[in-house]
Amino acid sequence: MTNIDTVVVGGGIAGASIAYELAASRSVLLVEGETALARHSTARSAATYVPGHGAAPLRALVAASGPRFARLEAELDAPPLFSPRPVLHVALDADGEAQLAAELAEQAAEPGAPVPIDPAEAQRRCPVLRPGTVRAAAVVEGAADLDAEALHQAYVRGLRGRGGAVRTGAPVIGLERRGGGWRVRAGAEVVDAAEVVDAAGAWADVVAGLAGVPRIGLTPYRRTIALVRVPDPARLRGPDGAGLPMVVEPLERFYFKQEGDGLLVSPADETPVEPSDARPDELDVATALERVEAATGLGLRSVRTAWAGLRSFVPDRLPVVGAWPEHPGFWFCAGQGGSGIETSPALAAFAAAVVTGGPLPPDVPLEREAFAPGRPGAGIAAKPRP
Repeated sequence: MTNIDTVVVGGGIAGASIAYELAASRSVLLVEGETALARHSTARSAATYVPGHGAAPLRALVAASGPRFARLEAELDAPPLFSPRPVLHVALDADGEAQLAAELAEQAAEPGAPVPIDPAEAQRRCPVLRPGTVRAAAVVEGAADLDAEALHQAYVRGLRGRGGAVRTGAPVIGLERRGGGWRVRAGAEVVDAAEVVDAAGAWADVVAGLAGVPRIGLTPYRRTIALVRVPDPARLRGPDGAGLPMVVEPLERFYFKQEGDGLLVSPADETPVEPSDARPDELDVATALERVEAATGLGLRSVRTAWAGLRSFVPDRLPVVGAWPEHPGFWFCAGQGGSGIETSPALAAFAAAVVTGGPLPPDVPLEREAFAPGRPGAGIAAKPRP
């Protein structure tokens, strides 16, 4: 029998980052059902940092995370986590143009927001776009690729450095209230903990069900990505021989970015699925090629590899951080959707403050209840175990 302050369930970026933050002031055990950490969403993300991405609360987390990434590199002895790469939003039809205009209007006063550019400038920045297809465009200069693996490893290294422990191959098979705390059965180990943090990604509601805690109504969605061969790699050159920006369609009907001499493409699909080891669907891969080919004319035909990951949301598509009032000591840190990596530094610090009751980080301009399970307007009702 092990006694500990906090058990964090889930070894992806959410679990590793909040476990690291909590370990600054308490004993922490991170448990993961897989034999290796970060095998699902974290390992399969396109891993980009995009200021202006998402609804206003998410944009606040993204903005606060930017400077925190730089501090983490020094704090955790991590390699450079950012590789600058602008993101180009390109509207190719009236619907996309209207969506882009709405986003620009909403974010006009925010630092790091997309900046409108004319179609000719978009074409200059990304010469692979078919001439005459861009109706409206905007650029995010402060965007970057993120090294998700290095970030995750740094968090785990930091957790251990603070005295925290990690168990892999230890699926949670039992959670029961014991006095003021919890008895957690993880694989062959039994742990008594004062508190549990449910950071199990797509499986967060499954873990809540084991504890007899109401679910938050999480829906996992499959997202497909493929790496495709470009017949003429010489075309993958931006201005002055630089690499291409990442290109995103405003309604997220596709995105693509250069990966060496190939192109990473996605139809930005969202197919509801059960929590699982997601696999790419051939039709989604074909759709990605079709949409990106229509925008570029690169002659895309050959897929080198394809994969799929899960993006999990509650109805209002904001993260869930907090506990149901009737179930104190069982904390959710889930529902990050497609922003889990780019928001992880700020969200982990915010979540740790919620769990410990400590002061909120001053660089995260959100109220303590901003992501609570019962927040007004979230579309989240307490959903008991079926």
